Amino acid sequence: MTAATELLSAIGTVGRDPRRGGFSRHGFDPVELELREWFVAEAERRGLAVRADRNGNLWAWWGEPGRDAVVTGSHLDSVPGGGAFDGPLGVVSALAAVDLLREHGFAPAKPFAVVVFAEEEGGRFGMPCLGSRLLTGSIDADAARHLRDPDGTSLADAVTAAGLDPARLGRDDEALAAIGTFVELHVEQGRGLIDLGAPVAVASSILAHGRWRFRFTGEGNHAGATLLGDRRDPMVPAAEMVLAARVAAAEVDDARATVGRLVPNPGGTNVIASTVDVWLDARAPDDARTRQVLDRIRGMATEAAQREGCDLAVTEESYGDTVHFDTGLRDRVAAALGGVPALPTGAGHDAGVLAAHVPTAMLFVRNPTGVSHAPEEFAEAEDCESGVTALAAVLGQLAG
Repeated sequence: MTAATELLSAIGTVGRDPRRGGFSRHGFDPVELELREWFVAEAERRGLAVRADRNGNLWAWWGEPGRDAVVTGSHLDSVPGGGAFDGPLGVVSALAAVDLLREHGFAPAKPFAVVVFAEEEGGRFGMPCLGSRLLTGSIDADAARHLRDPDGTSLADAVTAAGLDPARLGRDDEALAAIGTFVELHVEQGRGLIDLGAPVAVASSILAHGRWRFRFTGEGNHAGATLLGDRRDPMVPAAEMVLAARVAAAEVDDARATVGRLVPNPGGTNVIASTVDVWLDARAPDDARTRQVLDRIRGMATEAAQREGCDLAVTEESYGDTVHFDTGLRDRVAAALGGVPALPTGAGHDAGVLAAHVPTAMLFVRNPTGVSHAPEEFAEAEDCESGVTALAAVLGQLAG
């Protein structure tokens, strides 16, 4: 067992989801708060001074806080039924890298921090990278306060319960100004490193991607007493839209479109739904292709709704344009590691949100299953150790 996997094993029972498999850890819920307490304890055991910023992101400082800091870290929350590595691997690797640097007698010449961002996956409030979006001001603070989870709890209520002041949510110029460079280590969410036969890579870019809610509105009615010809069933165009997503993505080079969540109202087995909400995740290498996929799906969904006598409303819930990581920093990171592959990613990250404001870089650790956002997500102990060694080498050069 390596340092990183030993730290992962310490939280290996926290948030296990017996119904879905894997882990369900969501921003500011009791499970995620337990993980935050664990992080604070581990950081303080290393002599790092921990504070929460106004948006609930945790900062563990090695030495005095200051500007032009070298910052690393990731997140502790997960998607529903997610894997053990997405997010936590970056956090534990950061702590293990601090240990490794200290073993070699290193002391940072620049301010240095390990950060844990809040609600990166958007699994509770539907907004990915919420902590970093709030910090950078890329989401309106008042809109964020009114976000609600499936149980109706608002973000404002959730952060209040966690001991934060919801009135202070929003762009944090002080925290943003502290970051000189940000390096995030993450398990690879794909099979690029499997095909390359390499344990570690540096990120080159993130696909443009967004989330949209399609609401189909028809007429609720009795499943047995309503003839087919008398129905305005919103589930029919919703089903056609699921298939349209696959068709539309296949028409555009290197695009992806996914429906992972569909909620009928009222949701009874013997009830024709009155509304059906369908969430679309669409991604492509650039904005134009992502919008092309969206427009095609919207067009097919509109036609399907009209045929069934239903209405359709489409709401954009989040969007991020293509991210190209700072090439100078990327090349410096690659050079510090003696040359490693550069890979694009289709997954969103806090590093991608920060990239519009500060130089950012990412390291990927090989995932032998190629599976992510699912219980089968994995990384070998030896590859985790390679990731820690690589991260320590990069941080040592940046902060030395």
